[in-house]
Amino acid sequence: MISDVPRTAAWLLRLGAVTGLFAWIARRIFGQQIAAMIGLTWKAAFRFRLFVVILALLLGAVVLLPILIKDDGTAQGFTQIIITYTLSAVTGLLGLSTLWLSCGTLARDIEECQLQMLAVKPIPRWQIWLGKWLGIMSLNAALLLIAGSSIYALLQVRAGKLPPDQQARLRNEVLVARGSAKPEENIGKEIDAETERILKERRAATEISPTDLNEVRRQIREQLKAEYQLVPPGYQKVWNIDLGLAKNYLHDRPLQLRIKFNAADNATSGTFDGIFLVGVPQKTKLWRSDVLSLAPDTFHEINIPANLYDENGILTIAFANPNNMALLFPLGEGMEVLYPEGKFGQNFIRGVGIIFCWMGLLAAIGLASASFLSFPVAAFFALGLLTVVFASGTLSTAVEDGTIMGFNSETGKSGHSVADTIVIPIFKAVLKVVKLAKDFSPIDSLSTGRSVSWAQLGTAFAQIVLLLGGIAAIGGMVILTRRELATAQGTS
Repeated sequence: MISDVPRTAAWLLRLGAVTGLFAWIARRIFGQQIAAMIGLTWKAAFRFRLFVVILALLLGAVVLLPILIKDDGTAQGFTQIIITYTLSAVTGLLGLSTLWLSCGTLARDIEECQLQMLAVKPIPRWQIWLGKWLGIMSLNAALLLIAGSSIYALLQVRAGKLPPDQQARLRNEVLVARGSAKPEENIGKEIDAETERILKERRAATEISPTDLNEVRRQIREQLKAEYQLVPPGYQKVWNIDLGLAKNYLHDRPLQLRIKFNAADNATSGTFDGIFLVGVPQKTKLWRSDVLSLAPDTFHEINIPANLYDENGILTIAFANPNNMALLFPLGEGMEVLYPEGKFGQNFIRGVGIIFCWMGLLAAIGLASASFLSFPVAAFFALGLLTVVFASGTLSTAVEDGTIMGFNSETGKSGHSVADTIVIPIFKAVLKVVKLAKDFSPIDSLSTGRSVSWAQLGTAFAQIVLLLGGIAAIGGMVILTRRELATAQGTS
């Protein structure tokens, strides 16, 4: 027991040295006043054991989930447990704790008159706000570093226990950064333009009431989409995919097709046959697959040989449908080419970096809410905004239908109301804002071996932290600066 004392003392000295180094760096970068607020945030997190509790929960999720939920021995099942479930659990736990801490640290300081004591000192309130945000984000950085390192280490250790064939598949399809290319990215715009042209012709030939206008537009758009997606029985469909600059370094490197299709009759179950032909005769090599038995509504990855694209980097893919039923390849996810682009380690760091950007926005929202609300109300308000993000799918459906009344199964049409003229534009605006933060899927990309590029990370930082987080930060700073703190205790 006595021999443990010097060891503990040495550990505390090393911890103090590291903490002192971080404090010195913070003072050099942000100044003495903001660095002091960062330090106070850390002290509060350790004083209330918040840091320790959250760290224990995060590590518990990383360690316990793979133990409680057994994978099926395949590379897909393995990544579903190790990456998808654990990283999603870490993101959820850290997001909730960030909201709770950011709402509580500022609201409690105001309600308990601690901020009033700081406000009389020569430190502007915006620096108090910024110091708390930086303190919370530095806590998140430390927690994400520990949790992310644990997930990465667990992934490498557990991967060695898979069968050799699954290990090879894991290294080639998951533990890698794969870029992707899709056919004609502007098909959606072409469909929208063609929809408006046909709708204009119909309105010129036939009178369409304003209440039916959105429904007619939707029907036209669905018909046009079906033409692009449909592969009738006995026919084949061709996609031309431009690999872009990737063609310069993909010589002699195999690629993967990632496909998904739906049966025209959803009631039909079972698998469907399909044959793929890749390449152009006389221009490139031509590869023909065996007759494949494929399940609908499921993603499939098919390995194809190297060097099947032409001198312009165009990869031509044809699918022959020998079934007695039409098959539909959805726009955006029906056909995709995956190619090796980098290493998994760097890809994992960039994916965690996007999650860190999400935490920055949540911290800004929580602090902005606490700038003018009491702790319970601020937490409720912040969670309400988070609920809107999770409900964006419902909002998107309402915008596509052009109404909040929903689809009427008896009439076969969507209902309409006067409120649509007000609500639908609001929904569109909300979806545009939500898309700025939600239009990133690092967990899905990591679990499928997709590349999370530096450009994506930079875009995420600009849209999530600088734009959305900046708006919340400016609003919170202005409100806190103008708020009468003397009356805060009586209104809490």
